[in-house]
Amino acid sequence: MKTGHILLVDDEPAIVTALRPALRAVGHEVTIARDGNTAIASMTVNDPDVVLLDLGLPDMDGKDVIRRIRQTTGTPIIVISARHQEYEKIAALDEGADDYVDKPFVLGELLARVRSALRRRNHLDEAPTGFEAADLSIDYGTREVKLRGEVVKLSPKEYNLLKMLAESAGQVVTQKRLLAAGWGRSEADPQYLRVYVGMLRQKLEANPSEPQLILTEPGVGYRLSVNHAG
Repeated sequence: MKTGHILLVDDEPAIVTALRPALRAVGHEVTIARDGNTAIASMTVNDPDVVLLDLGLPDMDGKDVIRRIRQTTGTPIIVISARHQEYEKIAALDEGADDYVDKPFVLGELLARVRSALRRRNHLDEAPTGFEAADLSIDYGTREVKLRGEVVKLSPKEYNLLKMLAESAGQVVTQKRLLAAGWGRSEADPQYLRVYVGMLRQKLEANPSEPQLILTEPGVGYRLSVNHAG
């Protein structure tokens, strides 16, 4: 498994006590920051591969930390927070966070999100030519989509939505970003998005009524699963 340098930004001793040894046990190097200013400084000093960020910090809101980090780097950011309101998740993701995990979280799920973020980090400096996971493949050059080796015909909007999901595979993509990708404006009616996601599921899911590939994140957006494609 690919390991990396993780910056854990959290002022809760219980979270630090639980997560630091768990991350180290699977081979990650871990740096701890207990407030926002320390986290921002650590980005320059330590150049972490992934940031795990709590939103409730003693000196500033975590969304401000995301905004500051995004001014200089595309390092993947996973928010881990007890703020369960949908608007908080959406705001953090729109500021530039890559993913969001609610507290209390399942450790195995969080580690899986870290692995997904590390894969993204490893490709930050590369221009991906396509996507492939399980039975699904996408060629970004030809815009050809295949499921179990068979070409799937998609409309331009369907393709643009699928490509946006594939580029952030394993991570939640907000409705706002998907609407911008499909309709060129984030203020478009979300109902359009639900209709087109439904059409994509009809073409790509074994059972569209119980999707395993394009997963709904209620109130926030959608996620392309890299574990259950096809």
